[in-house]
Amino acid sequence: MIKITESTIDLNKILLDVRDESAGAIDLFVGSVKECGSHGHVSILYYEVYKKMAENIMTQIEREILEKWNIKKILIIHRIGNLKVGEVSVAIAVSSEHRSDAFEGCRYAIENVKSRVPIWKKEITEGGDHWVEGVPLHE
Repeated sequence: MIKITESTIDLNKILLDVRDESAGAIDLFVGSVKECGSHGHVSILYYEVYKKMAENIMTQIEREILEKWNIKKILIIHRIGNLKVGEVSVAIAVSSEHRSDAFEGCRYAIENVKSRVPIWKKEITEGGDHWVEGVPLHE
């Protein structure tokens, strides 16, 4: 399942949703807003998205993971809008029979979300607002 949301990401719910009776491993990646950004002390991080394109690419990433590894369930959730320091911006959970598949699938997911999905962030700092330079989009 993939999701883009303006709501708070509930990590306990994610862990419950990705559980599977045949899975012996769950890997969870959590990305959160940190106070020190590229342009100084961050008070708010603003995420903006091209939603339809982002959902299509996230669905493709999900399919790729299911094809490459023996994965039971996968959840990829990214938050948009204004987030305060410490809030969760992205969470990825992967369940599988064995830990190696869970680890590899989860890492593949976050690396590809960061490099392929059109989500941009702006740091709101004492010195003003600054868009953060990311990586070029590619497919």
